[in-house]
Amino acid sequence: MINSEKVVGVAQDGHVLKSRPAEPHPGGGIDTVAFGVVPTQVGDVLVAVTESGVAATHFRDSPAVRARIVARIGLAVVEDRARTDLVRTELAAYFTGSLRAFTVPLDWRLMSASQRLVLGSLYETVHFGQVVTYGELARRCGSTIPARGIGSIMASNPIPILVPCHRVVAGNGLGGFSGGDGVESKQALLALEGQLPAGLW
Repeated sequence: MINSEKVVGVAQDGHVLKSRPAEPHPGGGIDTVAFGVVPTQVGDVLVAVTESGVAATHFRDSPAVRARIVARIGLAVVEDRARTDLVRTELAAYFTGSLRAFTVPLDWRLMSASQRLVLGSLYETVHFGQVVTYGELARRCGSTIPARGIGSIMASNPIPILVPCHRVVAGNGLGGFSGGDGVESKQALLALEGQLPAGLW
């Protein structure tokens, strides 16, 4: 049997990262992923866009980051600037303060069922200029996941900024943040949205 996996990079721990062959898209043809980059106040935000929508964003762009995304998503990479135009335009507008709601389609394939439940509820109910606590988000989505588990799901969010895990805070402060420069990036995003409640600095 022919092994059709392709080496796409090497992780920092020395493991070889491979991608699976391109998969058929439900609408016909072969599904692929295209990358784009948006310079912002919190770094060069990398976007990964499939035929279905934005599947991943990252606060850093590097060959290693791209290789990890490709290894997870299992799709062939294509150069397709047009596919990333909308999300790059919307992110640029968001960071200048002229966009409050993203309209770009999302591809949720990198999330488990529990992640999809919690992050989907966050995406649909916590809007620009709003924050929610970990416990309240658990109640809002009807999940039995404890607040600590909600925090873990926020940390593993594959589409930060668009799916706004930065808007989820602790009951007594900002809480953690795994993207970019950590809590500093969370503060920057909340400040951009005009939402840094007293005591959250």
